[in-house]
Amino acid sequence: MSIQTITHVEYHCADAAQRATELQTCFGFRRDAEQPVWKPGVQAVHLRQGSIRLRLLSSGISDHPAARYVERHGEGVAVLALGCADPRAALERAERHGAEVLDRDGALIAGFGDTALRFVALPDDTPEAVGGELLDALDHVAICVPAGELARAVLFCEAALGMHRIFGEYIAVGEQGMDSSVVQSPSGDVTFTLIEPDTARRAGQIDTFLADHDGAGVQHLAFRTGDIATAVRTASAHGVEFLTTPGTYYDALAERLGGTAIPVGTLRELNVLVDQDHGGQLFQIFARSTHPRRTFFLEVIERQGAGTFGTANIKALYEAVERQRATATA
Repeated sequence: MSIQTITHVEYHCADAAQRATELQTCFGFRRDAEQPVWKPGVQAVHLRQGSIRLRLLSSGISDHPAARYVERHGEGVAVLALGCADPRAALERAERHGAEVLDRDGALIAGFGDTALRFVALPDDTPEAVGGELLDALDHVAICVPAGELARAVLFCEAALGMHRIFGEYIAVGEQGMDSSVVQSPSGDVTFTLIEPDTARRAGQIDTFLADHDGAGVQHLAFRTGDIATAVRTASAHGVEFLTTPGTYYDALAERLGGTAIPVGTLRELNVLVDQDHGGQLFQIFARSTHPRRTFFLEVIERQGAGTFGTANIKALYEAVERQRATATA
């Protein structure tokens, strides 16, 4: 009954074919061999890479769910499909713990704002090995919730989804503040980073997300790679812009962390951030958002022994997005 994995992410957008081409060109995704049947007025494209499965959906029909989602929120993650051995039992458990059932036949429940959760059977096939792939798996999903709803969101994940809280941190950057919790499935393959703003402090990027997105939702998807340097160089060569990091950050790495598994010169060249926990180190970088509302972006992360989130990671994300906001408003 417990959740084992995220089998796929359903992304609603203005033009599925165009967005798919961008993901193929920039990040190395490929079309799934089994594409859905296209219906009049609806575009659907399935992409895959490693164990990542993306389903892009768009529609020119005004009352279609994809069109309604984009009208309200802009492009974004509308459904997270949670793979489990018994979807029906998972649905019943979630309902017993207060989840709102949106589609009983489709095992669909309300999740975070208009981002729904669907219980699905575990796939029979395992991802085939394909040489030269940049990305391996979906590492985590970052979700913003309104102020005062973080504790409720964590409880929902624990009671209705069977996840466990593994990390929490309050972040203050200047006059802004946010609180965060990380929840994870027993399998370790489903991780949600839940974030709420501190409204007692000056409004910041989480407040902006909630306003521009019109409520709770997925702020970013983090894709895991086994070679972040190659992934960043390749994506950059195909037009992806990544957020930059001040040189002083790298000047302080030796004192903060000691040695790094990836040379500091490489990290500095590529603007990759690094942190560590008891298990090892992790490396991450955030792509500059191309979303019209700036409410969605992608992260690339490499783990070398680190199993959770280092204490500086979420703060690093917050500061990186602040740099993008400052650039956009300059």
